[in-house]
Amino acid sequence: MPSRPPSPALSLDLIARAHPQKIADDPSALALLTDADMAPDLAGMLARRLAPEGGLWVFAYGSLLWSPEFAYSETRVGTVRGWHRRFCLLQHRFRGTPERPGLVLALERGGLCRGVAFRLDDADPHATLMPVWRREMKGKGYEARWVMVATAEGPLPALTFVANRMSERYTGRLSDEAVADKIATACGHLGPSAEYLFRTAEACTALGIRDRHLRALQKLVAERLERRAADGPPK
Repeated sequence: MPSRPPSPALSLDLIARAHPQKIADDPSALALLTDADMAPDLAGMLARRLAPEGGLWVFAYGSLLWSPEFAYSETRVGTVRGWHRRFCLLQHRFRGTPERPGLVLALERGGLCRGVAFRLDDADPHATLMPVWRREMKGKGYEARWVMVATAEGPLPALTFVANRMSERYTGRLSDEAVADKIATACGHLGPSAEYLFRTAEACTALGIRDRHLRALQKLVAERLERRAADGPPK
């Protein structure tokens, strides 16, 4: 019997071939909170801070792994129990459009999640955290949580961002096939949704983090992108 051709692998080249056109930004696609809107909630989170003597840490599991955009003095790979990473937030801007929204990761209840804890300067926690708070909270898709991260050096408290189930962006638990359909077709002015998946999976691999959800999605998305690249994007 003839052997089956190997499944396509997700790569930046495949993503570029499937999404050759640039997408213009549409600021009206997603209403964003201002720093003034967000400041009281950040102050409230800092007032409820877990074990402040343990340092100021942020736990990353998605795009913060490969694009933290904040200064840090130390990193530790660690595990948060009671939460797992899942593509469950629609992205109508940045890596998607209202017509073809992409998906981004959030933490959902149950299981565990391995990621990276970043240590930030603790001299002025409000000013230090505002850049990451702005990035994660301005689109109203996340809720902030203090969690304990188990690391080889011992447990530490960290701020992280979980799915806001009351947000209109929250999808609930979609099948991997449905997630792959959205990721494969979506592209915004920051690039394709598939690139977000690729870079997150690449960062996890480099850190020795194995995630079945990401592995399964890479295969499914690559198959869809291969067809898209061959047929041309839909009109």
